[in-house]
Amino acid sequence: MTATTPTLSRVYPLGSRVNERGHLELGGCDAIELAREFGTPAYVVAEGDLRARAREFVEAVASQHADYDVLFASKAFPCTAVYRTLAEEGLGCDVASGGELFLALRAGLDPARIVLHGNAKSSAELEQALEAGVGHIVLDSIDELERLDRLAARLASRQRVLIRVTPDVAGETHRAISTGQADSKFGFSPAEARRAIARLEGADRLELGGLHVHIGSQLFELEPFRASIQAVAELGTFPTYDLGGGLGVAYTSSQHPPAVADYVHAMIATAHELLGAGKRLLFEPGRALVANSTVTLYTVETVKRNVSTWVAVDGGMSDNLRPMLYGAAYEAVIADRPLMPGTERCNLAGKHCEAGDVIVRDVSLPDPGAGDVIATPVTGAYGYSLANNYNGIPRPPVIFCNDGNARIVVRRETYEELAARDLD
Repeated sequence: MTATTPTLSRVYPLGSRVNERGHLELGGCDAIELAREFGTPAYVVAEGDLRARAREFVEAVASQHADYDVLFASKAFPCTAVYRTLAEEGLGCDVASGGELFLALRAGLDPARIVLHGNAKSSAELEQALEAGVGHIVLDSIDELERLDRLAARLASRQRVLIRVTPDVAGETHRAISTGQADSKFGFSPAEARRAIARLEGADRLELGGLHVHIGSQLFELEPFRASIQAVAELGTFPTYDLGGGLGVAYTSSQHPPAVADYVHAMIATAHELLGAGKRLLFEPGRALVANSTVTLYTVETVKRNVSTWVAVDGGMSDNLRPMLYGAAYEAVIADRPLMPGTERCNLAGKHCEAGDVIVRDVSLPDPGAGDVIATPVTGAYGYSLANNYNGIPRPPVIFCNDGNARIVVRRETYEELAARDLD
């Protein structure tokens, strides 16, 4: 049998490699040098990966359908530099709050290519969207429809809207990120959607553009997406259909999500069959664009061996909450020996005062010790956006790397900023 040369797991950003020094390299930058220069924890983004995935998605849609828009589901990584980078690659975006809308506008996105989501938008957020001139507001309830109509009348403006339909279709994913089932806080049931459609026929200030559907996140099967399109097709014919997002990504080498091309083909072919020709189709990828672009770097503070081996690092649930929220699985390597076979099964633990603050359970590492730099890949989606100050920990920086050049796009939070809002 011929021996094979170890290689990095395919979940790392495109272009990642082990360099001549035997170190993990991201965007052409040595991970050990990045940790030394910028400190840890740190979110390291391979800019080339981010751009390549955006182009892949746009090209897949454009090759099969003429009237479309690809909107970055920005709740996955609401960072000004990420908004700007994806806009440069031809994407619009969707936002789920006034804060995300502020960031998108600050990054220079065209308001006409911004969609505002949310199941409980405030009057202030709706007014902010009206004044900005966003392309669509996705209506989530009759209460919101009536509130928006009154606000538009007061501001003497007109607004194009979509109705979010909850199709009673549930993909196989964690219940916390499943949104298409009948008993959901999001959207209108088909019967309620018909009522909203009728209500909008008499609205002076709101124009019904079409329907929106999104059944959840981190989905690996294509059939639920097809079923969701079938559900909205039964509500009538409209010029615009927002087909949402939800395509899963590989967090570990054992996971195999559909390829972007296969997902897009399934969505567009089903739309052509069930919705008819000449429709404007909107797509909202989020995780599929940004997740694999980013690796979080940590420094090991201590290794403790009792019943298990506990490798404790300088971050944890303040910079990656997903393992604690969803039981999300990750991989990890030691950055200066990423291909070395593991010698010990370990639990990669965070520094927070919670027993559940474990980033990766049962990971094999080669002789881990204090001072080692640990890399956990696939942290571009919902790492930064869920970051918090638990235990008074400042939030990490975001470092963009491209062609061997690294730059800070979000600096590390300071202790002083933890008290910046205090009045006493």
